[in-house]
Amino acid sequence: MQISGTGALVAGGASGLGEATVRKLHAAGAAVTIADLNEQKGSALAAELGHPVAFHPTDVTDGDSVQAAVDAAAAGPDGLRIAVCCAGIGWAQRVAGRRGPHDQAAFERVIAINLVGTFNVIRLAATAMMANEPAASGERGVLVNTASIAAYDGQIGQLAYAASKGGIVGMTLPAARDLAGVGIRVCTIAPGTFETPLLGALPEATRKALGESVPFPPRLGRPEEFADLALHIVSNVMLNGEVIRLDGALRMPPR
Repeated sequence: MQISGTGALVAGGASGLGEATVRKLHAAGAAVTIADLNEQKGSALAAELGHPVAFHPTDVTDGDSVQAAVDAAAAGPDGLRIAVCCAGIGWAQRVAGRRGPHDQAAFERVIAINLVGTFNVIRLAATAMMANEPAASGERGVLVNTASIAAYDGQIGQLAYAASKGGIVGMTLPAARDLAGVGIRVCTIAPGTFETPLLGALPEATRKALGESVPFPPRLGRPEEFADLALHIVSNVMLNGEVIRLDGALRMPPR
């Protein structure tokens, strides 16, 4: 898939992995729509990068909200051909413990944002992409999702987060098969420990220890490295139905 001149949507694009992806797509010549709840950060990023980057306030748990962002991204001359979903939150609580059973509302919120939100972006962006004229390769679009190595190595207290990311992993192949006939590819990146706002709140010593636990390179991943992989997926037509771990060979211990 050619990136230059192409319409792209990045859900959760106002910060972290999403922001890095917005920056890389913009640098490669895409017209990017930032879809995020954080209007202050999203608007500031769009203003910094300038046209053709635009911000659209979006709640990924709300189908109508996602549809409005998709419509905005598809309004350009080449339509919407790239959609990257980075929207997500974390939650830490054991399934049962001294505080009692795991909070149901918290579990449902993590699933709603991480899993249902990704589902909304997939289904609505794919529907818009179906209207595109196929490229020379036969492609009409590419969808890139964000899971986590927690889908495979969920740690103590990560029940909700691991379940949501495992759901994204599980959706990847059937979504790719569903959309293969119309030339839309679907892949997922499963990052390890990355320098994101979620980890940025931790003490420096804790962040250093997390980085040193990575076999190689012994550091936290950088958001631009996630973005590099996202753009490679977009560019490489043979990548489809795949979940790619991006973790420096890290396998998470129980805690």
